Amino acid sequence: MPKGPQGQKRPADVIGNAVMVMKIATGEIEDTVPDDGKDPAAKALGKKGGAARAASMTPERRAEIAKKAAASRWRKE
Repeated sequence: MPKGPQGQKRPADVIGNAVMVMKIATGEIEDTVPDDGKDPAAKALGKKGGAARAASMTPERRAEIAKKAAASRWRKE
């Protein structure tokens, strides 16, 4: 059986998924995401960090990082 993003069980077939969506919509079952134990304020700051880092970099530095990442993706091991 497939698992959702937090490890919860999800229906493998289309009909089972449709039935589950219908049950959630009518309130038969609760579709809650379990708490991941992380501080919401820290998560919000973490999301801002990547954008702030990219904004502070020069285009040449971003290109250098992108080239290094592409090279490591295509490197054969």
